[in-house]
Amino acid sequence: MTIKTAAGTDAGHDLSAFRRPADQVMRLARMGSAHPTRLSFLRALLRRMQAERWTFDRPVWEIDAKGVGRAVYRAIGPVRSYSLVVFAHDLPDHLRSDRVIATAWDATFALFDGTPTAEDLDRLAANVPLQEAGRITGRELSLSRANRSVRMFSHVVERLAAGQQPDRAEIDAVGYLMRTTAVYGSGKFGAADRSVIAHRPELAGPFRAEMLSVWLTRAFTVDLAEHLAKARGGAQAVRLDRDLRRRLGVGNSTGLGMAPFFVRHPILLNNWMQAREEALARVRSQQSARTEAVQGLHQALARAQDNAAIWASDHPVQIAKLADLRHDLAKIVKEIQSFPQGDHPWNRLWLWGEDALTLEGQEALFALLLEPHGDLIDDLAETMAADEEAHFTLDGSVTVGRVSVALAHRYAWAMAEDYETPKACARFWYVSEEKLEPRIGERFCEDGAAREQPLGIGKLAAEMARDLALWPQDAPLASFLLAHSEHRLMARRLQQSAKAPYGEIQDNLLAEDMLPIDILRCKLAFFGASHFDPRSDKWVRISLYKGEPFPDEISALSQVTP
Repeated sequence: MTIKTAAGTDAGHDLSAFRRPADQVMRLARMGSAHPTRLSFLRALLRRMQAERWTFDRPVWEIDAKGVGRAVYRAIGPVRSYSLVVFAHDLPDHLRSDRVIATAWDATFALFDGTPTAEDLDRLAANVPLQEAGRITGRELSLSRANRSVRMFSHVVERLAAGQQPDRAEIDAVGYLMRTTAVYGSGKFGAADRSVIAHRPELAGPFRAEMLSVWLTRAFTVDLAEHLAKARGGAQAVRLDRDLRRRLGVGNSTGLGMAPFFVRHPILLNNWMQAREEALARVRSQQSARTEAVQGLHQALARAQDNAAIWASDHPVQIAKLADLRHDLAKIVKEIQSFPQGDHPWNRLWLWGEDALTLEGQEALFALLLEPHGDLIDDLAETMAADEEAHFTLDGSVTVGRVSVALAHRYAWAMAEDYETPKACARFWYVSEEKLEPRIGERFCEDGAAREQPLGIGKLAAEMARDLALWPQDAPLASFLLAHSEHRLMARRLQQSAKAPYGEIQDNLLAEDMLPIDILRCKLAFFGASHFDPRSDKWVRISLYKGEPFPDEISALSQVTP
């Protein structure tokens, strides 16, 4: 395989020695220590908009002194425009809830494909505030809602209204003015299917429409706070300091709803993970370290330490991880005082980290190594989408013997578990009747196992291996599946795994000690989430876009970028 050097030319490096194997990467403990990187979806989106010189405006602002009304935020690209349509509400405190069963929110949103007309806005006004109870159309790419962080929002409005800036420590402690409780896309509730936008370069990457919606939502949260401060304070009111504004992201409350996604989309998971691993391999394979890259490493490490210092959580698992992170970042500071030394200095640094750091520190080092190498790895952000239908066909002509060998080899991690023991099958995944959302139950003390979803891939692989052993080894797979149709899912995953080595989470997802938050953190890190804060082992709060530029800053940066 060839890679691009810093100068952009091809170099015939063999990267195989620098790639981490799937059985190291795809374990829950490591996935649950993931950090956002420069390949994260939100950062890839911002880079593209800056490079393509997108512009932004707010053609509609019809918000009254109580913060009620509607607004439109428009992102104008070289070919297409997208508009976030906002509806702001006067929500009583007792109705404010982050739970999926909530029926009212402080603000509701839809990302419109193009520029909405007055008729479009009236149609959306009748549906978007209802969320699941309403319906949008193929002109909309996402549907979302958000609630205020009441204490933080009130603090900012009160200070600005009085002509003062909010307290920086308060801002750092919370990190956002509003948090989204759901961002729906890809055909849900009538929105456009993924196929409608998959061919558009600006939205071809995973979840970019949703990330655009959240980014524009962030701008609205600050505008709303400044608007209310002006209404309250009049001439003495001031706008939020730009540095403080940058320290605000958009919060998000996320539960089990997104956890099964990785299991149901092995090709997509593979492409996400493979891009990360390819990026690390490219960095490790460099024979020397450029001065500007070393400087970039030190700058990224300083930012990581600042971020770790204000990252807080009350969850015992995350408290321990934060202690590991801070301790390991201090170790990295010491280690790179004499960096670089010798040939392949980035690889030397990585190998030191594997030996000296915890999983939390290793994955932080992963992000740090990628940070100063944009020219080497940023192209990989455009390789993370997947045509899953292309991998759906099942080849039934292969013999049972060959299938058995492949299964034993690629799913060795699954065969080592005894799924008959209570601790190995203690949990089951299902979909709730009320909200059609994924849930997890306790098999031996809760009802519902009869409706179990096929997400325990390790158990499915072991059961298929057991039945294959009883079938003629020279018979075609098709004959086996005719008699054992329950194994079609596993047979397809096995064949997909030949081209998707990073497509499986190599742990038992039914186990008693399995932590769903490990899956959530990995996926959220791909989005670009920071300040991961579990509220239980099943749901978390995070921040998106904290520290990133606002629309007016992207426009300014684009004007000065050659």
